Parts: sequence; structure tokens; C-alpha cells
Amino acid sequence: MLILAPDIDVLTRFGRALADPIRCRILLALREAPAHPADLADTLQISRTRLSNHLACLRDCGLVITVPDGRRTRYELAHPRLGQALDDLRTAVVAVESDRTCVEAEGKDCC
Repeated sequence: MLILAPDIDVLTRFGRALADPIRCRILLALREAPAHPADLADTLQISRTRLSNHLACLRDCGLVITVPDGRRTRYELAHPRLGQALDDLRTAVVAVESDRTCVEAEGKDCC
């Protein structure tokens, strides 16, 4: 099977976004509904500065977009299928046996 570099890049960016619990919480919140940064910061109980850094990462990864909303900016998932992908990923991971351990090549736990 031929794997194209852009395919690997997409998965790498997705993995990078999911590597941080705060970014995961942001993606799950945006899966429910678009939101303004101030509202997201309040909902997630994090500072606006910290939220801004994570939103920048998610934008750079191509997973969220900004939408002008009057004088404010609203954030939403870059594509509706991302919400479905997050749900599918959560379901697949939950389906894995709970006693399994993710092991890296060097034999260390990665999870």
C-alpha cells in the first residue's frame, strides 16, 4: 500500500493536537458547539492566555478555524467530520481492553 507524505503529515498534526489534555478538552467542547475564546476559557477553567496558545496550536494543525462574529471571533472545528472522527476515535480507544498497556519501542509505557 502506498502511503503519501501528506497523509502522514495529517495524522502527525492530528496526533500533536491530541497529545495535550487541554487541546483535547477544547476539541471536545468545539465538537458540541462553536465558541468564543472567553467562553471557552470560562468553561474549561483556564486562563485566556493559556487558551490562546492552545487555540493557536489547533489552528496551526488545521483542526480549528476562526469565524468573524461582529467584533468578536468565534472558533469552530475546521470541518464537521472532525467531530465524527473524535467520536470514532474515542469509541475505538474505549473498546480496547482496559488491562492493555501502550508500549513504545524502547519498552517504556507511553500512555
